[in-house]
Amino acid sequence: MGSDRGVSRRRFFQGAAAGLAAGIGAPYVLPRSAFGANERVLTGHIGVGSHGMTNLNAHLSRAIAVCDVDTTRLARAVDAVTRAGGTCEGYGDFRRLLDRKDVDAVVVSTPDHWHALMTVRACEAGKDVYCEKPLTLTIAEGRRVVEVARRTQRIVQTGSQQRSAPNFRRACGLVRAGRLGRIQRVLAGIPGVNFRGPAVPDSAPPPELDYGLWLGPAALRPYNANRVHYNFRFFWDYSGGQLTNWGAHQNDIAQWGLGMDTSGPVEIRGEATYDETRLYEVPKWCEATYTYANGVTLVCRTDPRVGITFEGANGRLVVAGGTLTSEPPDLLGLQKETLGGDPARLRPGDDHHGNWLECIRSRKLPVCDVEIGHRSATVCHLGNIAMRCGRAVRWDPAREQIVGDDEANRMLSRPCREPWRL
Repeated sequence: MGSDRGVSRRRFFQGAAAGLAAGIGAPYVLPRSAFGANERVLTGHIGVGSHGMTNLNAHLSRAIAVCDVDTTRLARAVDAVTRAGGTCEGYGDFRRLLDRKDVDAVVVSTPDHWHALMTVRACEAGKDVYCEKPLTLTIAEGRRVVEVARRTQRIVQTGSQQRSAPNFRRACGLVRAGRLGRIQRVLAGIPGVNFRGPAVPDSAPPPELDYGLWLGPAALRPYNANRVHYNFRFFWDYSGGQLTNWGAHQNDIAQWGLGMDTSGPVEIRGEATYDETRLYEVPKWCEATYTYANGVTLVCRTDPRVGITFEGANGRLVVAGGTLTSEPPDLLGLQKETLGGDPARLRPGDDHHGNWLECIRSRKLPVCDVEIGHRSATVCHLGNIAMRCGRAVRWDPAREQIVGDDEANRMLSRPCREPWRL
């Protein structure tokens, strides 16, 4: 089984129990800033659960370090790299992985409440980053991540893989080229809550899980098996429900098609219903309506027809999974559409991880750069804020502030549990 060879398990848990008082500050260390055509980018992977393993499998030939607070998952990841012919160290503390000077880039696949802190720390350690969506837990975190990525000149790719799928890219190219005429409305369908398991009482954490480090900057709460691993998505301390889980994908495509990658809506309204048994906290059904300054509306709602529909004066495009359809059908007849806006954002490329690696070498911005990931996550967070406040909120996308609503503005950020600081 993989182990943290830099710190014994006993010392590691003693450090976690003591609050890891050293904090997360670290000097900024520049790694190789350019790579030769045949030089491998060596990766470290933080969080190797189900989707973390999917991301690891995309980098098995270059992964040299993995980290997870669950020793069962950690052992599985080390074994996967070893069976693929590689050599890999396993760590229980992500900071030990970031101390590795030979790790060029880091893939963050943890629960959402860790995304911002780990991405910032990785950038400051001189690592380029691939961070799963949603990029952050709060809007204020997102702006901080962008600032640090720019200051440290790191390449940060958000894991919104639909940006690298041909059908989504073509749909957005057609929309931005004006094939639909003036866009009137975008519909984004997201699935309902798929919470796993019946209610269970609080208990002691299992021996394989360092629950203190799993919580990290989140509020200290008793361990409950229903709040960790996959189910973290359905509690406000760690995520924002399906609106930030699937909505991060769908709203990202809507923003792309509308040419709003560096902006956003100006008014947000939200409706939601909740689980009567309080098995989880986030909405079981929701509908968020976003209005942009040009009058276009985006409606993101719980819908069994998961996908994105662009509606314009000339017809509509529906893109979902591996499909792209239109009404009327001849809207798709244009084979090589002229791409509107910035063509670099819609350039061909069907490999999201490959695009990240290419940009690490070229130092060009990736297809879902950190600013884009932040803005797409912002749309999702604003929907949740409007739902939780129970009223419409006005948003200034330039200043990134809610207008005239102090209570809602306070929800743009939340404190980190000591000693963690962003």
